[in-house]
Amino acid sequence: MQTNDLERVAKGIRRRDLRAVFEAGAGHIGGEMSAIDILTALYFRVLNVMPDDPGNPGRDRFVLSKGHTACALYVTLAKRGFIPEEEISTFLKPHSRLNGHPNCQKVPGVETNTGPLGHGLPVAVGMAKAAKLGGASWRTYVMTGDGEMQEGSNWEAIMAAAQFGLDNLTLIIDHNRFQQGAALADTNNLAPLRPKLEAFGWEVTEINGNDMSEIVPALEHRGDRPHCVVAHTNKGHGISFMQDRVDWHHKVPNAEQYKTAMEELAEEME
Repeated sequence: MQTNDLERVAKGIRRRDLRAVFEAGAGHIGGEMSAIDILTALYFRVLNVMPDDPGNPGRDRFVLSKGHTACALYVTLAKRGFIPEEEISTFLKPHSRLNGHPNCQKVPGVETNTGPLGHGLPVAVGMAKAAKLGGASWRTYVMTGDGEMQEGSNWEAIMAAAQFGLDNLTLIIDHNRFQQGAALADTNNLAPLRPKLEAFGWEVTEINGNDMSEIVPALEHRGDRPHCVVAHTNKGHGISFMQDRVDWHHKVPNAEQYKTAMEELAEEME
């Protein structure tokens, strides 16, 4: 897909994600809205995946380490054909396989269970190392939150990736500047992230993570070292009253807010 098509798909995913969270009465909509553009670019342009054969050994792997934004992944997987689109209506309902965190035992296209922060990147490093050991050409991508990068396990994984020369690994940091309950700057501020990753031997690209014209080339970059994309995004992107508001980390819109948000997202699609 080209940039305009990707933007159109991302806007549709935002609307469906908003509806799913509203109907479920729970979710993590702020971080979902910040990540959807990147998820769209991955699944509709960058990743070599097969919805009709999700376990194909030659597929690229994607790990959503910030697993609390699972609803955005489910909607993206549904749009890409991994699961029925009508199944999104079961999000968080009893007996649904669409839980609050992704489960690889239940949902086609999910590569590993995530939720406890700081686990996804170490798993992704193991995946990329396995590809190297097996002489395979598939690539591994992993998305973390910026608050999640406060976890020490991530920095151990970053050291290991550089040591192993994992040029088949791309880390995407959703740098929306907010975590649960506070701004990153008021907790354990890791910014600026770029020099820290470079000090560990990684190649780093900084982008506007809500701009497809910057997202696509960054994700398609191929180098000779592990690659980190520091994606500067907006929490609640696309919805005026949610954007850059920490309380929308896991707040659910009421009926009036839902109507306003859907109208704003509809205007974006015109």
